Amino acid sequence: MAITDYKNGLMQRLQDPVYASEYLNEALKDGSQELFMLALRDVTKAKGMAQAAKEANLNRETMYRMLSEKGNPNLSSLNKLLNTLGLTLIISEKKYHEEPAIDNVAAID
Repeated sequence: MAITDYKNGLMQRLQDPVYASEYLNEALKDGSQELFMLALRDVTKAKGMAQAAKEANLNRETMYRMLSEKGNPNLSSLNKLLNTLGLTLIISEKKYHEEPAIDNVAAID
């Protein structure tokens, strides 16, 4: 019963585009295509697969295949789907953790 409660709660949270974008970004950080596709499938399920396919003007069977673990959507299909989910694909620079600069000035007592 706890797993069902978790899944229901997740589906509710994933309907929020802010939460959905954070969820997908975390999946992307792993670098695994399979993990990202599974996360995208969760977000799409939260909206409703049939509704998302209709709004994205994608064939439902094609969308199911696209969202499988081994799915390999083309960019235009991915953008159509993300658009219907209230999301967009953005590339940004990688943020590096910089160490604070160390002053080479000796303290004078």
